[in-house]
Amino acid sequence: MTRSQSTLPTLAALVGMGALFALAVGASSALAQTTDNPFPTPIETEEGLVVVDVEEFASLPDVGGEAVRMMLLVDEPGTERLFVNGMRGPIYTVSYDGAEVGRYLDINEARWGVAVEASGRERGFQSFAFHPEFGEAGAPGYGRFYTWTDTSNNQVPADFLPHGGSNTHHTVLLEWRARTPSADTYDGGPPRELMRFEQPFGNHNAGHIAFNRFSSPGDPDYGLLYVGSADGGSGGDPLNLAQDMASGFGKILRIDPLGSNSANREYGIPPGNPFVGPDGAGEEGILPEIYASGMRNPQRFDWDPVTGNLFMADIGQNIVEKVSLVPEGGNLGWNDWEGSYRFISRSEVSLDAPRSDPSVTYPLVEYGRQDPLMQDRVAVTSGPVVRGDVLPVLRDRVLFGDFVSGEILHFDADDLPEGGASGIRRVLLRDGGETKTFLQLIREKNVEQRREPSPRTDLRFGSGPNEEVFLLNKHDGTIRRMVPAP
Repeated sequence: MTRSQSTLPTLAALVGMGALFALAVGASSALAQTTDNPFPTPIETEEGLVVVDVEEFASLPDVGGEAVRMMLLVDEPGTERLFVNGMRGPIYTVSYDGAEVGRYLDINEARWGVAVEASGRERGFQSFAFHPEFGEAGAPGYGRFYTWTDTSNNQVPADFLPHGGSNTHHTVLLEWRARTPSADTYDGGPPRELMRFEQPFGNHNAGHIAFNRFSSPGDPDYGLLYVGSADGGSGGDPLNLAQDMASGFGKILRIDPLGSNSANREYGIPPGNPFVGPDGAGEEGILPEIYASGMRNPQRFDWDPVTGNLFMADIGQNIVEKVSLVPEGGNLGWNDWEGSYRFISRSEVSLDAPRSDPSVTYPLVEYGRQDPLMQDRVAVTSGPVVRGDVLPVLRDRVLFGDFVSGEILHFDADDLPEGGASGIRRVLLRDGGETKTFLQLIREKNVEQRREPSPRTDLRFGSGPNEEVFLLNKHDGTIRRMVPAP
């Protein structure tokens, strides 16, 4: 046999090679059903772009030589003031014209015994809420407000346990009671503890708390406190808490802070909660506090004043950021799903059969962490639904954004999208006649302050009187207000 003959493949060998090739292609095709970027079409940056004027509204004093790490701004109409908190423990009052700023309370003062755990980027004083009757003398909620904070005081029994992890710290819901709600500073006593979570890991542990600010006396929702709790941290929900209906982690809970029929007798379980049985207790194996489940980190939520819809931003793992409609009793899918896609790991989701489980509430809008608009700095936050005339160019739109990159985004509040980025549109800010991003504004302010320009924004939205929209950040101490063009 010649050398050339010995190197030529036989017909049988060719057939065999073809079969192997087919198997390889099939295997490759199967592997291609997972990805770390399920959104081939990025966020639209020009079509539907809205430009809104912005103005500096108020400045908060530095804390320890650093800009206050602002988390939340809320309107308290009974005393006609805005309140803003920082992650290290302070709550500030801001007059409606922005001219007067004062420190109302520091929940981290030693006399209160709270011991705020504010180390790292994610831990600290997370959120607060004023009872809708805070300023109404003689009402049951008079003078009462609530704080949701991480604490280093983790050697006392907790109400909600993760059954794993290393007890890094606790998160506590506290009730404070002012004697004179309109006073410049808090004049009440130490707080009352309502509930306590033992945190298994050091990241994304708490969330947002709020009363439905559009409910009125006599409404079933009036005076009920919504409490967002993340899945306990680490990555991928390793303790499988978000889908565990016996666990308070990875949920939005709904409680009556003035009631006493909870397991610890410190708050009430609303009889209208979706998993409360006829006897007033939770259905078998389900916490009666649960309003909705399947969340990784319910970072912010708010209600539509027209439809009553509850919209929530849920920070994703490594791939999908999303905003969802949260129905009563809904399951938002985590950690079986990350957005519209089956969760596989921190580095991949499955492209097979997206949005295919009818029991899951999938996102209205979502975007990938690799979207070019975000420049690799990604974590979602949500804001108010704009109705009325406060910002005509954004009327009937849901505001949200990416709190790391500072991109401000919006989608239709009435013709709700059905997933992906196709319904997302962008907002830019006009300052001094120039159109800028929020990050540009902060960096320019940093230069003016002789600070190193920040690489990120840590954007948060706030709502004021007449549904004014405010922008917060953690890097320049400046509260800004979005205003219509003249």
